[in-house]
Amino acid sequence: MANLGCEALRSQDGESFLYFAYGSNLLTERIHLRNPSAVFYSVARLQDYKLDFGNPQGKTSETWHGGIATIFESPGDEVWGVVWKMNKSNLSSLDKQEGVKSGMYVPIEVTVSTQEGKEITCRSYQMTNYEPVPPSPQYKKVICMGAKENGLPLEYQKKLNAIEPNDYRGKVSEEIEDVIKKGEAKTH
Repeated sequence: MANLGCEALRSQDGESFLYFAYGSNLLTERIHLRNPSAVFYSVARLQDYKLDFGNPQGKTSETWHGGIATIFESPGDEVWGVVWKMNKSNLSSLDKQEGVKSGMYVPIEVTVSTQEGKEITCRSYQMTNYEPVPPSPQYKKVICMGAKENGLPLEYQKKLNAIEPNDYRGKVSEEIEDVIKKGEAKTH
């Protein structure tokens, strides 16, 4: 997929924005559940940040049954993810999915570098006031499937695969179970 330069994006009608995903929205099937306009734009690296998992205000995620992904500033570290080009009509559904209204996450602006070395500014999300908690096996699986699907660097994929999940053995939502099944079918 060809990458448009920032200038080309700005010269369009202003109906789209770039979103840097580093958690479950790495997986195409997952982001398309609520945000059908998302189109792959680029794999990118967020420098001086670190990936972590936790629950906002210590409340367990009812969707994922474990910690969910967030990022925090950490000099020398990096987080790899996917930049999605999205229609502004999906901005409210993305904010809703990320729990912005409830204060779970806040939208932030980040500058990421594409694999070609181009710097672009994107919307992303950061969890507020969270307690570190390991992710459920299902959540980790969705992230790892998304990383593989979009060709994140192998070293980073190894890091993701090495994350120790919690011991949750139950089911996650039907919708997410379907996403996992579809993703597994694609990668086998």
